[in-house]
Order: sequence, then structure tokens, then C-alpha cells
Amino acid sequence: MKSIDAVKQSDAKEWVIRMSEKGFTFQTISNFKRSLKAAFYTAIEDDCIRKNPFNFALDTVIEDDRERKAALTPKQEESLLAFMEQDTVYRKYRILLGTGLRISEFCGLTTALDFKKRQINVDHQLLRDADIGYYIETPKTKNGIRQIPMNEEVY
Repeated sequence: MKSIDAVKQSDAKEWVIRMSEKGFTFQTISNFKRSLKAAFYTAIEDDCIRKNPFNFALDTVIEDDRERKAALTPKQEESLLAFMEQDTVYRKYRILLGTGLRISEFCGLTTALDFKKRQINVDHQLLRDADIGYYIETPKTKNGIRQIPMNEEVY
């Protein structure tokens, strides 16, 4: 319970240690720290403080206990693809693997398929809002608008 201009980096690091001792995971603490760091940068821009007390590497204070993600082995990948081909629910999502489409882009596909050029034109996506339901929206960034070539399997 300090005013923002009284928070020091040692206070921020002490907060990290307390969060860890309370049982919060490294990733959860990292997410909270990211939000706090952004808030303190706003305070810098508003000339409330000179330095950001949350500007430090988290793994210098607590151990990064996250498990490394492992890619599927070729056998696991083959097994997954075989399952997807046989399953009536997941068969249609196999296209995601061959195109890199996001699920919202895939669900929003309408007339964006150019079979002559073997190309998928991504210029919108299907989104859902709790209040208004499903709606079509353009991608968030201009990089989201793109043409994806169809390989033989996707075609």
C-alpha cells in the first residue's frame, strides 16, 4: 500500500517472491508483472515517476519452472492425422494444419476460395460476442489480410 512514486524495484522483486511463496506459477506472475510494468510505464509518460520498478527479468528473482513444450514425434503426428481423417468431427479441421488458418478465419470462409488460382483469400473472420452473437470482422492488422496458397492436399 504505497503511492506509485514510492514503489522501488526492491519492492517489486519482493512482491514477486511473495506471489511465488503463495503458490502462483511463474507464468501467472509473469502475466501480472507485465500488466504492472505497463501501468508503471504510463506513470513515467505522465511524469509521475522516473524509472519503472518492474523493469527486470523475472527469472533473476524466481526460478522459471515452466515445462518446455515438446513437438510431436513423427509417430505421434501420423497417429493424430490418421485419427483426424477417420473422425467425423475433426476431419474438417485438418485444413487448419495445411493452411495455418486461425479457427476464426476458417469458420469465416465463404467466397474467399479461388480454386483456379489455388488460393485462399483471407480478408475477414467470424467472431462471437456474448451480447450480439456471431459477426464478420476484418482482421485486426493489415498483416492479417493475406493470400494463402493451397497445396495439393488442401486443394
